[in-house]
Amino acid sequence: MNFGDIFVPALMVFILCYGLVKKVDIVNVFCEGATENLKIAVGLIPMLILLMTAVGMFTSSGAADIIAKLLRPVTTFLGFPEECIPLAIVRPISGSGALACLETILSSVSPDSYSGRVASVLMGSTETTFYTIAVYFSAIKQKAYPSVFAAACLSDLMGFVFSALAVRLFFS
Repeated sequence: MNFGDIFVPALMVFILCYGLVKKVDIVNVFCEGATENLKIAVGLIPMLILLMTAVGMFTSSGAADIIAKLLRPVTTFLGFPEECIPLAIVRPISGSGALACLETILSSVSPDSYSGRVASVLMGSTETTFYTIAVYFSAIKQKAYPSVFAAACLSDLMGFVFSALAVRLFFS
């Protein structure tokens, strides 16, 4: 038995005991919190449907392949592997789409190859940026400022470039 097996049940017992000591109506507070979070979840559904539909249309239309061909000269100059371009395009939009791209890359090249390593580092060091922004800003019912998108896109770009650089530095 390890710490993780005990931690969650111990935390639940601690919260219950703390609530009893503070004389809090635990069931009522739990129900209020669950109701509030269900309202938030229902409010997120339209945004999630829109995002999933847009990702499906983007990947099925071949737009990712067209963008990859346009970016090839720049990525070649930066030392970014050609096989990883579709992953870099899809990763900020869709985690499951990026996972499918990663699987395609790792099945076509060796996981120990430069491209395989860059794809793995890229997958672990970047975020589904647009999904995260959409979920967080729709949860707080605010519009995302253009500076948020600019900063997020810049951080993704840095993640792409530095994933290739890190692999070159550590595995060359």
